[in-house]
Amino acid sequence: MIIEYTRYRIGPDRRAAFEQAYGAAERYLKASPHCLGYELSHCTEEPERYVLRIEWVSLEDHLQRFRHEAGFSEFFSLVRPFVSDIEEMQHYRATEIAGPGGAPPRTAE
Repeated sequence: MIIEYTRYRIGPDRRAAFEQAYGAAERYLKASPHCLGYELSHCTEEPERYVLRIEWVSLEDHLQRFRHEAGFSEFFSLVRPFVSDIEEMQHYRATEIAGPGGAPPRTAE
């Protein structure tokens, strides 16, 4: 598994459009056999910051297979207005250092 992290800096006047764009674009991630999961997080301390985390089967599944799927052009057209707001986009491999914390499971806030 490969994890893509994309950090965005989005001004207050564009946040609603940014979240709406990814809300519409997520259907292409859900439909892709190359995507294992995804999450868009919004920073509480610095509200202009967002992090998009996407889990891919492999780097090739992201860069070659997903980008050649029929729905990719529609996906990219939705998020293209925010490409210039990307501060970093990198791919990572998970390490063995992972596990649950000690707090009991909670319901969504």
